[in-house]
Amino acid sequence: MSHNNKNVNGASNHFFQPSRRVPTPGKATILAMGKALPPQLVPQDCLVEGYMRDTNCKDLRIKEKLERLCKTTTVKTRYTVMSKEILEKYPELATEGTPTINQRLEIANPAVVEMAKEASLVCIKEWGRTVDEITHIVYVSSSEIRLPGGDLHLSTELGLRSDVGRVMLYFLGCYGGVTGLRVAKDIAENNPGSRVLLTTSETTILGFRPPNNARPYDLVGAALFGDGAAAVIIGTEPIVGTESPFIELNFAMQQFLPGTKNVIDGRLTDEGINFKLGRDLPEKIQDNIEEFCKKLIAKNDELKGSNYNDLFWAVHPGGPAILDRLEKTMKLQNEKLNCSRKALMDFGNVSSNTIFYVIENMREEMKNKKDGGEEWGLALAFGPGITFEGILLRSL
Repeated sequence: MSHNNKNVNGASNHFFQPSRRVPTPGKATILAMGKALPPQLVPQDCLVEGYMRDTNCKDLRIKEKLERLCKTTTVKTRYTVMSKEILEKYPELATEGTPTINQRLEIANPAVVEMAKEASLVCIKEWGRTVDEITHIVYVSSSEIRLPGGDLHLSTELGLRSDVGRVMLYFLGCYGGVTGLRVAKDIAENNPGSRVLLTTSETTILGFRPPNNARPYDLVGAALFGDGAAAVIIGTEPIVGTESPFIELNFAMQQFLPGTKNVIDGRLTDEGINFKLGRDLPEKIQDNIEEFCKKLIAKNDELKGSNYNDLFWAVHPGGPAILDRLEKTMKLQNEKLNCSRKALMDFGNVSSNTIFYVIENMREEMKNKKDGGEEWGLALAFGPGITFEGILLRSL
């Protein structure tokens, strides 16, 4: 796949651009980023017919429901590992009640590492330094199961040093990307001179199955989720003239909501992963998000008394209802969540990757503003637990 700045895969050209703002000494910064997408592009307008055909489903009620869901998601395009060739090789994936976990992992395990590798190579190219200078790797995925894990396979594929420090974060779901940023930030700030490669990679192969009226959640997944990978390099004290930091990770925080562990429920079975999403998920997020944001903002004395619209917002687009409720609760101007809405429209919900697609949109937006845009902002993601992950960001 092509890696130039006009392709869907890759990152924009930001080599050696001077920062508008000076990084805070000792604070972790994002130095480069990249993404990768599988070759199958699925326009949302074509999804229903293709899904019904691929799963041999003739139920008109299910078709009508999926058509409604596809419209409400606001998604326009997605990318998937699943293909005609895979279904021809593994027709049992579309057969209800067939044990297929081995087949799914046979597809998913190499696919997520291949996407992670491609995203990492794009990121390293933008960074402008060599793989030998990567000291740590943080690998995030909810789409593979094996020992050793994808962190080792990816390190080998990239030719990283054998003494690279590896961390693997499995099955965190949609908040995994921001968790990865928090972990990479801690590593970078506690190991002076280190450079941390953070990669996220996801595929919906483990959850693909024919629709069933007893599992309405499967249709939500079919209408909303996509595949892809992302990568960033994190470090402190950027080398002037060589590295180009554009976001500072100022403070990070995680919180779970007691009594909500069943709102997002995922179970591994012989047929793959089964998910259940509670209807009250957007409401639970809405009821608790402002207090969480206040805690993050309070970590910086400069921001006391700030209006929420004085900040930029990089929010994981779990779905349009979550974005709408957050916008209403925080009284945000319409354009504040544009970068999140665009990521959802272009790629769907790609689980842990999506926050990086949002940040990439935000970087382009800030680059086009004469003053560089707002200095301070928040990165937010939500997932099983219910877990909130947040980072107070500073634009450079």
